Amino acid sequence: MEDTNKDKPNSRRKFLQLGLGLGAVSVATAVAGKALAAGPEGGEKSAPSASGEKVKVLTTDGKVVEVDAAQLSLAKASGKFVSPSESHIGIPGRKFVMVIDLSKCKNARKCIEACQEGHYLPKDHEWMKVFLMQDANTTAPYWFPKPCFHCDNPLCVSVCPVGATYKRSDGIVLVDTDRCIGCKFCMTGCPYSARVFNWNKPEVEYPSDMKYSPERAVPQKEGTVGKCVFCADKLRKGELPRCVAACPMGVLYFGDILEDSVTNGTETVRFSELIRNRAGYRHLENLGNMPSVYYLPPVDRQFPVDSGYDDLKPELKERFKNIPYIKNTKLKKP
Repeated sequence: MEDTNKDKPNSRRKFLQLGLGLGAVSVATAVAGKALAAGPEGGEKSAPSASGEKVKVLTTDGKVVEVDAAQLSLAKASGKFVSPSESHIGIPGRKFVMVIDLSKCKNARKCIEACQEGHYLPKDHEWMKVFLMQDANTTAPYWFPKPCFHCDNPLCVSVCPVGATYKRSDGIVLVDTDRCIGCKFCMTGCPYSARVFNWNKPEVEYPSDMKYSPERAVPQKEGTVGKCVFCADKLRKGELPRCVAACPMGVLYFGDILEDSVTNGTETVRFSELIRNRAGYRHLENLGNMPSVYYLPPVDRQFPVDSGYDDLKPELKERFKNIPYIKNTKLKKP
């Protein structure tokens, strides 16, 4: 099957330079053609001249419009370093949400690689995982990406005895490793197994001038817990999480549930319509954790499951050896 998304990385990088492009302020400013933005001293400065590049965005009343890319850049956040204490304060007026389209996933693993690179993770630490799922012997297998679910009712927060794990107003759940004592209560409390324990000092090289912030969760520390942070540091700059930007298939959508908008970097849609029209659901929602990650069923899949298995390294294939589909087909075993 020909990859029709081969040009997505470049278009996605251009999109990221503009910020999320989801906020009502961003869209309203672009559509109305306002020409003022806050200057470095709080004053006003003229907007940059038109770039000529058109970007499709979703307005708050549900209309898709084209605006000049330079206008969207006006709303881009400052991206300044956020200290551990400041990281407890969520981005005002935001409630972040992720939607994962299972029909598009072919286990390219670019989301995992981008996460590991951006957070300086050892190769055996995966904050974003991709599982090969098959619900029964007679049902179809599918690839299932799984980040932290950033629950609205997170058990990990309620069981942490020192307040190292906390939830912000924008829905993001973070871990402050300055406070973490390594008790692993949060790991046992999480029904999604979304956390990784640093048994040893991570054998990775950090920039010498890197400052610690829970929003990026680096540098990691021995004897503490790490997990997906929705790339809160990227969101401060108006950029998409690393996994979303890296996915070549457009599997991952990210946005603001308050504004009813999500994007995969090339397509911006209404969150409510996407979930309603595609029968979206939340994994293990019956547990009452109220996760902020939604899934779209693997219907009319764009890629065969085999394409995401054959190219795996033997040690990765070993993970899936007990899946009925692998056991009952002629796929090359590890």
